[in-house]
Amino acid sequence: MSTSNEFPSELSAEMRMIMSRVEADLGPLPDPSLLAPAEGRAQSERINERNNVNLPPVAKAAEVMVVANSDLGSADCRMKVFIPEGASPGAVLFVHGGGFAFCSPQTHERCARVLAIETGLPVLVPDYRLAPEHPYPNGLHDVVACLRAAFPATAAVGVEEGPLLVSGDSAGANLALAAMIHELEAGHAVPAGALLFYGTYAADFTTPSYQQFADGPGLTRGKMQRYWNWYCHDEDLRRGPMASPLHASDRTLKALPPLYLLAAGIDPLLSDTLLLADRLKSAGRDSPVSIVPGVTHGFLQNTNELAAAREALVAAGEAARRMIRNSR
Repeated sequence: MSTSNEFPSELSAEMRMIMSRVEADLGPLPDPSLLAPAEGRAQSERINERNNVNLPPVAKAAEVMVVANSDLGSADCRMKVFIPEGASPGAVLFVHGGGFAFCSPQTHERCARVLAIETGLPVLVPDYRLAPEHPYPNGLHDVVACLRAAFPATAAVGVEEGPLLVSGDSAGANLALAAMIHELEAGHAVPAGALLFYGTYAADFTTPSYQQFADGPGLTRGKMQRYWNWYCHDEDLRRGPMASPLHASDRTLKALPPLYLLAAGIDPLLSDTLLLADRLKSAGRDSPVSIVPGVTHGFLQNTNELAAAREALVAAGEAARRMIRNSR
């Protein structure tokens, strides 16, 4: 893995322009991790409104409810469903990011619609419980419940049972990967594959990318430290593989389905993806890794304006189709 200060740090012209435009439109904003959770969420929803315009059409957009699973300790969980034209049997469960504390199916709607179109599969976005009011493992249990109920909960809105993939961005990638580890350890069936986008996979804030991009641009080390404190403050719990998937055993990592790893080139979390790729390789796996240069954490939210975001989801869609072909 690269050592500190070896990552190219120049923003692409398009990324720089988008960031300047956001600053001009919204002005200086407080750090959401220093606000009360409800205030931070309201700010996050407002910021993401500008990303959810010109929504690409899908054949159907619906909403279902996944009822609480008492065995898991999950809660009733609303789930948005986006079915593309000519959808194949199967689905992608997409877990939104937001530091375990912010964002929602609404903030990630455009991204989810593009992912549905590129994979050719319905995309299901659970509205899982958020920290700090609902710390680890509450959100994880909601995601696992939605994973298990993906097809029964969505059959009435037209989702046809078939291969199931799981996906997520940032904290959502952590939850997606942790959900698969949970199901492996519980002896349940796991998805046919996973698309994981710039995830946080352990609470190690000393990695090379955390050192280089500690102060951004965009996501910072301080924000991630506060997000982790909200989500899983207990150091012993953090060392468990379902809170920090990088701590999973080689045996568990080897048993996972195919993974597609995507990272942003200018991101404190870049090393998390590289370290996960290293762990997978040491476990005898060769999972494809795509690093998009010149973009910051969360860049997939910018599919309306950023060519690199659209291209990244095209590549993710191709990876999903390969996983499904190979699962048959």
